[in-house]
Amino acid sequence: MHSDDQRTDSPAIALLKELGAETIKHSGGTLLTHLLRVEALLAAWGARPVLRTAALCHAFYGTDGLPLVLLELSERGRLAEVIGAEAEELVYFYASCDRKASYPSLAAADGAEAPFRDRFTGEEFTASLRQRRDFAELTVANELDLARVNESFRERNGAGLLELFTGWASLLSEATRREVTAVLG
Repeated sequence: MHSDDQRTDSPAIALLKELGAETIKHSGGTLLTHLLRVEALLAAWGARPVLRTAALCHAFYGTDGLPLVLLELSERGRLAEVIGAEAEELVYFYASCDRKASYPSLAAADGAEAPFRDRFTGEEFTASLRQRRDFAELTVANELDLARVNESFRERNGAGLLELFTGWASLLSEATRREVTAVLG
């Protein structure tokens, strides 16, 4: 995990601050504090660095559940310059998910059809196992953070999230599965 000084001085944090993430209200504080908590949770689970970076930046293009946009899709290159192409691709993949269309088949066996619908383009494709695992880990970290800091969110969504994440168990690390049980189970 990064030290607090490294996190504060990172180019990703600087861009988040430039775009106002530290002033945007979000469950448990600001959008920036939420993003830092999601990144820290993935670090605690042993996630690879590129996924942790994507977690820190997962809200740049908005999501199916949060319409707030920090950067327009036409500015993807700007984010890629700051966090690297692979991390930016994960940010886009996360933001582009049409949840209703994509969640049900996310945990399909490797090689099986796992259609993923891009909410920006409407296109469907079969996501790779790596993409689906990264997406699942990031989604779980994001939702568990919300459940931890917002009791009404946990009460409204906890049972549904537990069912969803249990269905994704084959995509999740052991540490992630334990955390799901601890927070929601």
